Amino acid sequence: MRKFGHELKLEGDINLSPYREKWIRDHTDEDTKEWLEKDARLFLHQSSSTPCLDVLNSCGGIYLEDLQGRRIMDFHGNNVHQVGFANPYVIDAIKSQLDILPFCTRRYTNIKIIELAEKLAQIAPGTLNKVLFAPGATSAVGIALKLARIATGKFKVVSMWDSFHGASLDAISVGGESTFSKGIGPLLPGVEHVLPVNNYRCILGECGRCGLKCVKYLENVLEKIGDVGAVILETIRNTDVQLPPADYFQEIRKLCDRHGALLILDETAISLGRTGRMFAFEHYDIVPDMVVIGKGLGGGILPMAALIAKEELDVAQRFSIGHYTHEKSPVGAAAALATIEFIQKENLLVHCNKMSGYMYRRLENLMKKHALIGDVRGMGLLFALEMVKDRNTKEPAREETEKIMYSCLEKGLSFKVSYGNIIVWSPPLIIRQEEIDLAIEILDNAIGKVNG
Repeated sequence: MRKFGHELKLEGDINLSPYREKWIRDHTDEDTKEWLEKDARLFLHQSSSTPCLDVLNSCGGIYLEDLQGRRIMDFHGNNVHQVGFANPYVIDAIKSQLDILPFCTRRYTNIKIIELAEKLAQIAPGTLNKVLFAPGATSAVGIALKLARIATGKFKVVSMWDSFHGASLDAISVGGESTFSKGIGPLLPGVEHVLPVNNYRCILGECGRCGLKCVKYLENVLEKIGDVGAVILETIRNTDVQLPPADYFQEIRKLCDRHGALLILDETAISLGRTGRMFAFEHYDIVPDMVVIGKGLGGGILPMAALIAKEELDVAQRFSIGHYTHEKSPVGAAAALATIEFIQKENLLVHCNKMSGYMYRRLENLMKKHALIGDVRGMGLLFALEMVKDRNTKEPAREETEKIMYSCLEKGLSFKVSYGNIIVWSPPLIIRQEEIDLAIEILDNAIGKVNG
């Protein structure tokens, strides 16, 4: 069997580190340990997943609760919990649909899935009014890639290094994270990767204003390759929260039009209010040819994803580009409709933007207090804190970040860690100001403890 060496730079936190072992040893009881051991014995092990950290018993709102009754604020949530965990409005919609039509077999449709498609066409800008559903966004990305080939007659794709579009073979081919593709072998042919925006660590030496330099690089690649059918990227990279400058997407939209390439935006983790708008690309005043959404679309309960495409891309009648068993799930549609309705009726976009400004000010003050924080960046309720040993050299503070994460977990705060040194916060959109204050206090104390 092939074995690969352990690497520090991973997409998430390292689940085989000594700090993980110590946390489990010190903070879990015997019953929890027995369940964790059984889980590790039964599931295939993989980076950032199995073996697991803890065993959950329940969840609700912004909180998780483990077997020991410990309540944890979840600022991670795999980006599915925009409307909070166990949202009663979503649960009621699911229960009602289960009593009527729990499954829709192929060759038939149902009212709920039609209503959901109509709702997405209503909230999506421009002529983004054609939809296909899938059980996960990875599959929706695959649909987008196939549709681009059919619509343009070209199979080549340009994507970004450091991007993430899912874990299937086609998705890791266009993705740019080595955690998912290193050592796998031949990937999808015709994929070219280009430099992404990174305003803190731009390798072009243009930190803070690297957007147009990256566009020039993309332009050169498109001209050299000549027959690219699609450009795919995340509007805002969720992994480490990279925010392109305002004119970045304007220029990419022009480039795609000039070279006959379709623009595919992957908003799996950042749509449905996460950035303060229903779609993140609305901040940039452009309309892509296709957009992929998922994760929170199922209300944090059911797996549900969608590809939304421009009307003129309805050209694949003779192909099965998204032939999935649960493609027109009435229960999934009920969950998604309830999720969107809850966001709208509770004015969560307004609330998100209000809490965003407050969180940004609190995190900036925290950066002034702790030299370990090299950068704070965010939009809506999606934030990243880049932890560094020295602000001048920007050397990643990976060990310190891991210690901070476990210290925060001890006090009831969970969040994502990317690349070993980037703390990513994405709390539910229903979060209250006092809960933000508590999270800031926990993080502040954890950083002080590690630095001390």
